[in-house]
Amino acid sequence: MRILAIDYGDSRTGLAYCLESEAIASPLETLFEKSPEKRFKRLLEAISENKSELVVVGHPINMDGSAGPRAKMCEELAEKLERESGVKTVLWDERVTTVQAIGILNETNVRGKKRKQVVDTVAATLILESYLDYRRKKGIEA
Repeated sequence: MRILAIDYGDSRTGLAYCLESEAIASPLETLFEKSPEKRFKRLLEAISENKSELVVVGHPINMDGSAGPRAKMCEELAEKLERESGVKTVLWDERVTTVQAIGILNETNVRGKKRKQVVDTVAATLILESYLDYRRKKGIEA
């Protein structure tokens, strides 16, 4: 199944994808768009361009499991994306993915401006990897 993952942000939104085999999550791009309308339009285009059959939206719930304003925003985004694109959309726990992404970028010595340009895409890739691992463990076939 072709899957698109989204790490949604106000000014940067990371995208990652996998192909039908679901073998590996790959970074796609970082959207640098502050306008919510333009950002949403670009997300719809990415779903279409990548022939996505499923969209995974990172769900930034709090460490205690509660949903704050950011989580509610992502819930609304997921609902709207599914409604507008016609592609099934799921929320996926993204706790600590940005911290993990920063750790990976530190290990590879990516710093400063370059880190800002890729951290959200790395986070989206980690979200998708986690989701793909879940599918494998549950025996959900590609």
